[in-house]
Amino acid sequence: MDFELPEEHRAFRDTVRRWIHAEIPKSWARDLERDEHNYPFALWDKFTAAGFHGVGIAEEYGGQGGDVIMQMLLARELARPLAGLAWIWGITSFAGSKSIGIYGTEAQKKKYLPLIATGQLKAAIAFTEPSGGTDLLGSMRTTAERVDGGWRLNGEKIWSSSAHVADYLLCLARTDKTVQKKHQGLTLFWVKTSTPGIKITPLAKLGMRSMGSCSVHFDNAVVPDEDVLGEPGRAWYTLLPTLNNERIMVGAFCLGVIDGVLEDALDYMKQRHAFGKPIGQFQILQHYVADIATMQTTTELLLHYCAAKQSRGENVGNEANMLKLTASDNANKAADLGIQIFGGMGYSAETDMQRYWRDSRLWRIGPITNEMVRNSIAENLGLPRSF
Repeated sequence: MDFELPEEHRAFRDTVRRWIHAEIPKSWARDLERDEHNYPFALWDKFTAAGFHGVGIAEEYGGQGGDVIMQMLLARELARPLAGLAWIWGITSFAGSKSIGIYGTEAQKKKYLPLIATGQLKAAIAFTEPSGGTDLLGSMRTTAERVDGGWRLNGEKIWSSSAHVADYLLCLARTDKTVQKKHQGLTLFWVKTSTPGIKITPLAKLGMRSMGSCSVHFDNAVVPDEDVLGEPGRAWYTLLPTLNNERIMVGAFCLGVIDGVLEDALDYMKQRHAFGKPIGQFQILQHYVADIATMQTTTELLLHYCAAKQSRGENVGNEANMLKLTASDNANKAADLGIQIFGGMGYSAETDMQRYWRDSRLWRIGPITNEMVRNSIAENLGLPRSF
Protein backbone atom coordinates (compact mmCIF):
# COMPACT_ATOMS: atom_id res chain seq x y z
CA MET A 1 0.00 0.00 0.00
CA ASP A 2 1.48 3.34 -1.13
CA PHE A 3 0.78 6.42 0.96
CA GLU A 4 2.91 8.75 -1.18
CA LEU A 5 0.95 11.93 -1.84
CA PRO A 6 0.28 12.89 -5.45
CA GLU A 7 1.88 16.08 -6.72
CA GLU A 8 -1.31 18.15 -6.34
CA HIS A 9 -1.55 17.31 -2.64
CA ARG A 10 2.16 17.85 -2.00
CA ALA A 11 2.01 21.26 -3.67
CA PHE A 12 -1.01 22.25 -1.56
CA ARG A 13 0.64 21.05 1.66
CA ASP A 14 3.83 22.96 0.90
CA THR A 15 1.89 26.13 0.08
CA VAL A 16 -0.03 25.91 3.36
CA ARG A 17 3.18 25.24 5.27
CA ARG A 18 4.87 28.34 3.84
CA TRP A 19 1.79 30.42 4.63
CA ILE A 20 1.75 29.19 8.23
CA HIS A 21 5.42 30.05 8.76
CA ALA A 22 4.72 33.58 7.51
CA GLU A 23 1.31 34.27 9.04
CA ILE A 24 0.64 32.31 12.25
CA PRO A 25 3.72 31.73 14.42
CA LYS A 26 3.26 29.81 17.66
CA SER A 27 3.97 32.94 19.69
CA TRP A 28 0.90 34.60 18.17
CA ALA A 29 -1.19 31.51 18.87
CA ARG A 30 -0.12 31.69 22.54
CA ASP A 31 -1.23 35.32 22.70
CA LEU A 32 -4.60 34.51 21.13
CA GLU A 33 -5.17 31.57 23.46
CA ARG A 34 -4.50 33.55 26.63
CA ASP A 35 -7.57 35.73 26.24
CA GLU A 36 -10.53 33.49 26.93
CA HIS A 37 -13.09 36.20 26.35
CA ASN A 38 -12.03 37.52 22.94
CA TYR A 39 -12.73 35.38 19.89
CA PRO A 40 -9.76 35.56 17.47
CA PHE A 41 -11.46 37.30 14.57
CA ALA A 42 -8.02 38.17 13.20
CA LEU A 43 -7.30 34.47 12.78
CA TRP A 44 -10.61 33.89 11.03
CA ASP A 45 -9.81 36.79 8.70
CA LYS A 46 -6.40 35.30 7.87
CA PHE A 47 -8.10 32.03 6.92
CA THR A 48 -10.52 34.00 4.76
CA ALA A 49 -7.74 35.86 2.96
CA ALA A 50 -5.92 32.58 2.31
CA GLY A 51 -9.06 30.96 0.89
CA PHE A 52 -9.08 28.16 3.46
CA HIS A 53 -12.82 28.39 4.17
CA GLY A 54 -13.38 27.36 0.56
CA VAL A 55 -11.34 24.15 0.77
CA GLY A 56 -13.70 21.22 0.27
CA ILE A 57 -16.41 23.39 -1.30
CA ALA A 58 -17.00 22.87 -5.01
CA GLU A 59 -15.90 25.65 -7.33
CA GLU A 60 -19.44 26.05 -8.66
CA TYR A 61 -20.40 27.34 -5.20
CA GLY A 62 -17.42 29.68 -4.90
CA GLY A 63 -15.05 27.25 -3.15
CA GLN A 64 -11.54 26.01 -3.82
CA GLY A 65 -12.55 22.39 -4.38
CA GLY A 66 -10.40 19.66 -2.88
CA ASP A 67 -11.06 16.17 -1.55
CA VAL A 68 -10.97 14.83 2.00
CA ILE A 69 -7.21 14.27 1.79
CA MET A 70 -6.64 17.95 1.03
CA GLN A 71 -8.88 18.95 3.93
CA MET A 72 -6.92 16.69 6.29
CA LEU A 73 -3.60 18.09 5.08
CA LEU A 74 -4.88 21.58 5.89
CA ALA A 75 -6.16 20.49 9.30
CA ARG A 76 -2.81 18.93 10.19
CA GLU A 77 -0.76 21.92 9.14
CA LEU A 78 -3.02 24.38 10.98
CA ALA A 79 -2.90 22.40 14.23
CA ARG A 80 0.92 22.38 14.41
CA PRO A 81 1.09 26.02 15.55
CA LEU A 82 -2.54 26.51 16.60
CA ALA A 83 -3.39 23.24 18.40
CA GLY A 84 -7.09 23.43 19.31
CA LEU A 85 -7.52 26.87 17.77
CA ALA A 86 -7.42 25.13 14.40
CA TRP A 87 -11.09 24.39 15.15
CA ILE A 88 -11.70 28.05 14.23
CA TRP A 89 -11.51 26.73 10.67
CA GLY A 90 -12.73 23.18 11.38
CA ILE A 91 -16.09 23.90 13.00
CA THR A 92 -17.55 25.85 10.11
CA SER A 93 -15.94 23.42 7.66
CA PHE A 94 -17.83 20.56 9.31
CA ALA A 95 -21.05 22.24 10.45
CA GLY A 96 -21.43 24.34 7.33
CA SER A 97 -19.61 23.35 4.17
CA LYS A 98 -19.35 19.61 4.85
CA SER A 99 -22.91 19.19 6.12
CA ILE A 100 -24.71 21.42 3.62
CA GLY A 101 -22.41 20.25 0.84
CA ILE A 102 -23.40 16.62 1.41
CA TYR A 103 -27.08 16.68 2.32
CA GLY A 104 -28.27 20.21 1.66
CA THR A 105 -30.76 20.97 -1.10
CA GLU A 106 -29.55 22.75 -4.22
CA ALA A 107 -31.19 25.95 -2.97
CA GLN A 108 -29.42 25.63 0.40
CA LYS A 109 -26.07 25.03 -1.30
CA LYS A 110 -26.46 28.07 -3.56
CA LYS A 111 -27.50 30.26 -0.64
CA TYR A 112 -25.00 29.24 2.04
CA LEU A 113 -21.89 27.65 0.53
CA PRO A 114 -20.65 30.83 -1.21
CA LEU A 115 -21.00 32.72 2.08
CA ILE A 116 -19.00 30.03 3.91
CA ALA A 117 -16.33 29.85 1.21
CA THR A 118 -15.72 33.59 1.42
CA GLY A 119 -15.66 33.74 5.21
CA GLN A 120 -18.93 35.65 5.49
CA LEU A 121 -20.68 32.95 7.54
CA LYS A 122 -19.58 31.25 10.73
CA ALA A 123 -21.29 28.11 11.98
CA ALA A 124 -21.36 26.12 15.20
CA ILE A 125 -22.54 22.65 16.20
CA ALA A 126 -25.40 22.28 18.69
CA PHE A 127 -25.72 18.53 19.31
CA THR A 128 -24.68 17.74 22.90
CA GLU A 129 -27.32 17.75 25.65
CA PRO A 130 -26.48 18.85 29.22
CA SER A 131 -27.77 15.60 30.72
CA GLY A 132 -26.19 13.20 28.29
CA GLY A 133 -22.74 13.90 26.89
CA THR A 134 -21.82 10.86 24.83
CA ASP A 135 -25.32 9.40 25.28
CA LEU A 136 -26.58 11.83 22.66
CA LEU A 137 -29.57 9.81 21.51
CA GLY A 138 -30.71 8.65 24.93
CA SER A 139 -30.44 12.12 26.44
CA MET A 140 -32.10 14.06 23.62
CA ARG A 141 -34.48 16.54 25.29
CA THR A 142 -34.40 19.29 22.69
CA THR A 143 -37.60 19.08 20.67
CA ALA A 144 -39.06 20.70 17.59
CA GLU A 145 -42.78 20.86 16.86
CA ARG A 146 -44.40 21.76 13.56
CA VAL A 147 -45.91 25.21 13.28
CA ASP A 148 -47.20 27.11 10.29
CA GLY A 149 -44.29 27.37 7.85
CA GLY A 150 -41.67 25.86 10.11
CA TRP A 151 -40.73 24.32 13.44
CA ARG A 152 -40.69 25.56 17.04
CA LEU A 153 -37.49 24.60 18.93
CA ASN A 154 -37.28 24.16 22.70
CA GLY A 155 -34.47 22.78 24.81
CA GLU A 156 -30.83 23.30 25.67
CA LYS A 157 -27.47 22.37 24.14
CA ILE A 158 -24.04 22.54 25.75
CA TRP A 159 -20.41 22.72 24.61
CA SER A 160 -21.38 24.44 21.39
CA SER A 161 -17.98 25.83 20.40
CA SER A 162 -17.96 29.34 18.90
CA ALA A 163 -21.76 29.59 19.13
CA HIS A 164 -21.44 33.09 20.61
CA VAL A 165 -19.97 34.41 17.34
CA ALA A 166 -21.72 32.04 14.91
CA ASP A 167 -24.30 33.12 12.37
CA TYR A 168 -25.91 29.67 12.23
CA LEU A 169 -26.16 26.57 14.40
CA LEU A 170 -26.30 23.02 13.10
CA CYS A 171 -28.85 21.73 15.61
CA LEU A 172 -30.15 18.22 16.21
CA ALA A 173 -33.61 17.90 17.79
CA ARG A 174 -36.29 15.30 18.35
CA THR A 175 -39.32 15.81 16.15
CA ASP A 176 -41.09 12.49 16.78
CA LYS A 177 -41.46 10.93 20.24
CA THR A 178 -43.44 7.89 19.07
CA VAL A 179 -40.51 5.96 17.61
CA GLN A 180 -39.30 2.47 18.47
CA LYS A 181 -35.58 3.27 18.44
CA LYS A 182 -33.72 6.27 19.82
CA HIS A 183 -31.98 7.13 16.56
CA GLN A 184 -35.31 7.56 14.79
CA GLY A 185 -37.44 10.70 14.78
CA LEU A 186 -34.54 13.19 14.81
CA THR A 187 -34.24 16.21 12.52
CA LEU A 188 -31.39 18.55 11.60
CA PHE A 189 -31.98 22.29 11.64
CA TRP A 190 -29.88 25.13 10.27
CA VAL A 191 -30.74 27.76 12.88
CA LYS A 192 -29.95 31.44 12.59
CA THR A 193 -28.51 32.59 15.91
CA SER A 194 -30.36 35.92 15.77
CA THR A 195 -33.68 34.05 15.88
CA PRO A 196 -35.88 35.29 18.76
CA GLY A 197 -35.93 32.80 21.63
CA ILE A 198 -32.24 31.82 21.46
CA LYS A 199 -29.91 32.62 24.35
CA ILE A 200 -26.19 31.79 24.09
CA THR A 201 -23.97 31.78 27.18
CA PRO A 202 -20.15 31.28 27.08
CA LEU A 203 -18.66 28.64 29.42
CA ALA A 204 -15.26 28.64 31.13
CA LYS A 205 -13.08 25.65 30.26
CA LEU A 206 -9.57 24.17 30.37
CA GLY A 207 -8.35 24.50 26.79
CA MET A 208 -9.18 26.01 23.39
CA ARG A 209 -9.93 29.10 25.37
CA SER A 210 -10.36 32.04 23.02
CA MET A 211 -12.44 29.95 20.62
CA GLY A 212 -15.18 29.83 23.24
CA SER A 213 -17.72 27.12 24.08
CA CYS A 214 -21.29 27.87 25.02
CA SER A 215 -24.62 26.67 26.26
CA VAL A 216 -27.52 27.39 23.92
CA HIS A 217 -31.11 27.74 25.15
CA PHE A 218 -34.03 27.47 22.73
CA ASP A 219 -37.28 28.98 23.99
CA ASN A 220 -39.93 28.72 21.28
CA ALA A 221 -37.40 29.61 18.59
CA VAL A 222 -39.01 29.19 15.18
CA VAL A 223 -37.00 27.74 12.27
CA PRO A 224 -38.52 28.01 8.77
CA ASP A 225 -39.04 24.89 6.67
CA GLU A 226 -36.38 25.94 4.19
CA ASP A 227 -33.75 25.61 6.94
CA VAL A 228 -34.42 21.94 7.65
CA LEU A 229 -31.44 19.89 6.46
CA GLY A 230 -32.27 16.52 4.94
CA GLU A 231 -35.47 14.60 5.52
CA PRO A 232 -37.32 15.32 8.78
CA GLY A 233 -37.13 12.41 11.20
CA ARG A 234 -34.13 10.78 9.50
CA ALA A 235 -31.28 12.99 10.65
CA TRP A 236 -29.24 10.17 12.17
CA TYR A 237 -28.99 8.35 8.84
CA THR A 238 -28.03 11.62 7.20
CA LEU A 239 -25.34 12.40 9.76
CA LEU A 240 -23.44 9.12 9.79
CA PRO A 241 -21.15 9.83 6.79
CA THR A 242 -20.23 13.27 8.14
CA LEU A 243 -19.49 11.88 11.61
CA ASN A 244 -16.82 9.68 10.03
CA ASN A 245 -15.38 12.78 8.39
CA GLU A 246 -15.35 14.55 11.77
CA ARG A 247 -13.36 11.70 13.33
CA ILE A 248 -10.85 11.84 10.48
CA MET A 249 -10.56 15.61 10.94
CA VAL A 250 -9.89 15.11 14.67
CA GLY A 251 -7.18 12.62 13.73
CA ALA A 252 -5.57 15.24 11.49
CA PHE A 253 -5.70 17.90 14.20
CA CYS A 254 -4.14 15.46 16.68
CA LEU A 255 -1.36 14.66 14.23
CA GLY A 256 -0.67 18.37 13.86
CA VAL A 257 -0.33 18.63 17.64
CA ILE A 258 2.16 15.75 17.64
CA ASP A 259 4.10 17.57 14.89
CA GLY A 260 4.30 20.67 17.05
CA VAL A 261 5.28 18.75 20.18
CA LEU A 262 8.09 16.89 18.42
CA GLU A 263 9.36 20.06 16.77
CA ASP A 264 9.52 21.93 20.09
CA ALA A 265 10.96 18.98 22.01
CA LEU A 266 13.85 18.53 19.57
CA ASP A 267 14.67 22.24 19.56
CA TYR A 268 14.65 22.42 23.36
CA MET A 269 16.73 19.27 23.81
CA LYS A 270 19.43 20.71 21.56
CA GLN A 271 19.52 24.11 23.28
CA ARG A 272 18.96 23.32 26.95
CA HIS A 273 21.99 22.28 29.05
CA ALA A 274 22.04 20.56 32.45
CA PHE A 275 24.80 18.75 34.34
CA GLY A 276 27.33 20.09 31.88
CA LYS A 277 25.81 18.82 28.64
CA PRO A 278 22.79 19.26 26.37
CA ILE A 279 19.74 17.46 27.72
CA GLY A 280 19.34 15.83 24.32
CA GLN A 281 22.22 13.61 25.35
CA PHE A 282 20.24 12.09 28.22
CA GLN A 283 19.06 8.60 27.32
CA ILE A 284 15.68 8.84 29.02
CA LEU A 285 14.79 12.02 27.11
CA GLN A 286 15.93 10.38 23.89
CA HIS A 287 13.49 7.57 24.68
CA TYR A 288 10.71 10.11 25.20
CA VAL A 289 11.34 11.81 21.87
CA ALA A 290 11.64 8.42 20.13
CA ASP A 291 8.21 7.51 21.51
CA ILE A 292 6.78 10.82 20.25
CA ALA A 293 8.24 10.24 16.78
CA THR A 294 6.76 6.73 16.73
CA MET A 295 3.36 8.12 17.71
CA GLN A 296 3.68 10.63 14.87
CA THR A 297 4.37 7.99 12.24
CA THR A 298 1.70 5.52 13.37
CA THR A 299 -0.91 8.28 13.52
CA GLU A 300 0.11 9.55 10.09
CA LEU A 301 -0.20 6.11 8.50
CA LEU A 302 -3.67 5.53 9.95
CA LEU A 303 -4.81 9.02 8.97
CA HIS A 304 -3.77 8.62 5.35
CA TYR A 305 -5.32 5.16 5.20
CA CYS A 306 -8.67 6.47 6.46
CA ALA A 307 -8.65 9.61 4.30
CA ALA A 308 -7.75 7.66 1.17
CA LYS A 309 -10.45 5.08 1.87
CA GLN A 310 -13.12 7.72 2.42
CA SER A 311 -12.05 9.65 -0.69
CA ARG A 312 -12.79 6.49 -2.68
CA GLY A 313 -16.29 6.37 -1.21
CA GLU A 314 -15.64 3.25 0.88
CA ASN A 315 -17.11 2.54 4.32
CA VAL A 316 -14.62 3.89 6.82
CA GLY A 317 -16.65 3.86 10.05
CA ASN A 318 -14.59 1.39 12.08
CA GLU A 319 -11.26 2.71 10.81
CA ALA A 320 -12.29 6.31 11.53
CA ASN A 321 -13.06 5.28 15.11
CA MET A 322 -9.67 3.58 15.39
CA LEU A 323 -8.00 6.72 14.06
CA LYS A 324 -9.81 8.99 16.50
CA LEU A 325 -8.89 6.70 19.40
CA THR A 326 -5.23 6.30 18.42
CA ALA A 327 -4.64 9.89 17.39
CA SER A 328 -6.15 11.50 20.49
CA ASP A 329 -4.38 9.13 22.87
CA ASN A 330 -1.09 9.69 21.04
CA ALA A 331 -1.43 13.47 20.92
CA ASN A 332 -2.17 13.76 24.62
CA LYS A 333 0.62 11.33 25.58
CA ALA A 334 3.06 13.17 23.31
CA ALA A 335 2.18 16.52 24.87
CA ASP A 336 2.56 15.07 28.35
CA LEU A 337 6.01 13.75 27.46
CA GLY A 338 6.80 17.15 25.99
CA ILE A 339 5.97 18.81 29.29
CA GLN A 340 8.26 16.33 31.04
CA ILE A 341 11.09 17.07 28.61
CA PHE A 342 10.71 20.80 29.22
CA GLY A 343 10.49 20.35 32.98
CA GLY A 344 9.23 23.46 34.73
CA MET A 345 9.14 25.40 31.46
CA GLY A 346 6.70 22.86 30.09
CA TYR A 347 4.25 24.01 32.74
CA SER A 348 4.79 27.66 31.86
CA ALA A 349 2.38 29.65 29.72
CA GLU A 350 5.47 31.02 27.95
CA THR A 351 5.85 27.74 26.05
CA ASP A 352 3.41 25.71 23.98
CA MET A 353 3.60 22.28 25.62
CA GLN A 354 0.94 23.06 28.20
CA ARG A 355 -1.31 24.40 25.44
CA TYR A 356 -0.84 21.25 23.35
CA TRP A 357 -1.68 19.15 26.42
CA ARG A 358 -4.79 21.11 27.42
CA ASP A 359 -6.21 21.21 23.90
CA SER A 360 -5.49 17.58 23.03
CA ARG A 361 -7.04 16.41 26.30
CA LEU A 362 -10.45 17.32 24.94
CA TRP A 363 -10.08 15.03 21.92
CA ARG A 364 -10.04 12.02 24.22
CA ILE A 365 -13.56 13.08 25.26
CA GLY A 366 -15.11 14.64 22.18
CA PRO A 367 -16.73 14.40 19.78
CA ILE A 368 -17.12 10.93 21.35
CA THR A 369 -15.26 9.49 24.33
CA ASN A 370 -12.49 7.03 23.64
CA GLU A 371 -14.23 4.55 25.92
CA MET A 372 -17.31 4.65 23.72
CA VAL A 373 -15.12 4.34 20.63
CA ARG A 374 -13.65 1.15 22.07
CA ASN A 375 -17.17 -0.17 22.67
CA SER A 376 -18.07 0.50 19.06
CA ILE A 377 -14.92 -1.16 17.69
CA ALA A 378 -15.54 -4.26 19.81
CA GLU A 379 -19.15 -4.43 18.68
CA ASN A 380 -18.04 -4.22 15.04
CA LEU A 381 -15.79 -7.20 15.71
CA GLY A 382 -18.84 -9.27 16.58
CA LEU A 383 -19.04 -8.86 20.36
CA PRO A 384 -22.35 -8.09 22.09
CA ARG A 385 -23.27 -4.45 22.56
CA SER A 386 -22.13 -3.16 25.94
CA PHE A 387 -24.31 -0.03 26.21
